[in-house]
Amino acid sequence: MDSGKERVVITGMGTLNPLGSDTKSTWEGLVAGESGIDYITLFDPSDMEAKFAGEVKGFEPTNYVERKEARRMDRFAQLAVAASREAVASAELEINHTNDDDIGVIIGSGIGGLTTLFEQAKILVEKGPDRVSPFLAPMMIADIAAAQISIALGTKGPNFCTTSACSSGSDAIGAAYELIKHGDAQVMFAGGTESIINPLGITAFTALKGLSTRNDAPKEASRPFDAERDGFVMSEGACVLVLEKLEHALKRGATILAEIIAYGATADSFHVTQPMANGEGAARAMRIALKKADISPTEIDYINAHGTSTQLNDAMETRAIKSAFGDYAYKVPISSTKSMLGHLIGCAGAIEAMICILSIRNGIIPPTINYHHPDPDCDLDYVPNVARKAEVNTALSSSFGFGGHNSVLVLRKYFEA
Repeated sequence: MDSGKERVVITGMGTLNPLGSDTKSTWEGLVAGESGIDYITLFDPSDMEAKFAGEVKGFEPTNYVERKEARRMDRFAQLAVAASREAVASAELEINHTNDDDIGVIIGSGIGGLTTLFEQAKILVEKGPDRVSPFLAPMMIADIAAAQISIALGTKGPNFCTTSACSSGSDAIGAAYELIKHGDAQVMFAGGTESIINPLGITAFTALKGLSTRNDAPKEASRPFDAERDGFVMSEGACVLVLEKLEHALKRGATILAEIIAYGATADSFHVTQPMANGEGAARAMRIALKKADISPTEIDYINAHGTSTQLNDAMETRAIKSAFGDYAYKVPISSTKSMLGHLIGCAGAIEAMICILSIRNGIIPPTINYHHPDPDCDLDYVPNVARKAEVNTALSSSFGFGGHNSVLVLRKYFEA
């Protein structure tokens, strides 16, 4: 297991995403192989090349924060606070003056309050600087989700944001894990949040040729590892986990959902958007995580892949898994839950870690849906189309981001020492 004295466990989870507004409904949708992707309703997408996305449906922020405060928060921060409230309830954790100094928050976001920035930029151009909101700055900065959770829950421990593109959520969990492991906190709320379904966000990634434009069949658009994949699907959502020092969790009688046993991170040092074709950087992150966990590749029972549904990523990731896992790469079950959720950008790694925990607890591996056309460059077991019952003791979650960020978490079933 990784160096450092403390064992770190997960005792709570919360999420809002295109499949559900809580953990239970999300898991049910994943196991059923449902898609949360549909046509965009948050704005009129008629001028967009991609007219669909994964939206959080029916979200009412005033169910989670006061109306006045909700008006002063971008949607990405609202979603984060909502997810944190489910997480703290799930963990049955009481936060008060006796422990607030020992509880912190790290929330990843790849972009932050882009919707607020876009709307206020329009006001600046159309109506002048005097009409720009005084809350623009605190609404758009990426770290504000972590701050808003701290304010809402009353935590006073370490508090910051990780921004590493699509690795942001994984890196937040990894950083929180390291803080607890080395004695800097007893409990950490960690995860990711993103909400950039607006004209600027959709246009930005369309201009990169990154988004699927399968407008005639949105629910079939995200098709990781399929030969006919044509890009990822933009999604929004938040996921927050409660990480806790094992001794602290046992002392208060918490239900332990799983244990984090390693975090590995590397950089490609190659290109701002393209992954290394041979997957060397991603494979190195996997090998580092396995070494820190002190386990062999054959002890991994499930891999939740980054699996974006782009031509370059999925082929690269397949090569990376082969490099890190050797012959066992053909035996380990792999799935990309982005096939159902779409790509939640800064939240992706967090929700995929949560899915690993749920797989461990329920003995079910979610499928990669929309997998119909085998690709010779992607020839592993991607659990196509239908969920699979399997004993999952140890799972690995991979996240890769623009800029060459590679982040890997290893989670396992909790066993007493």
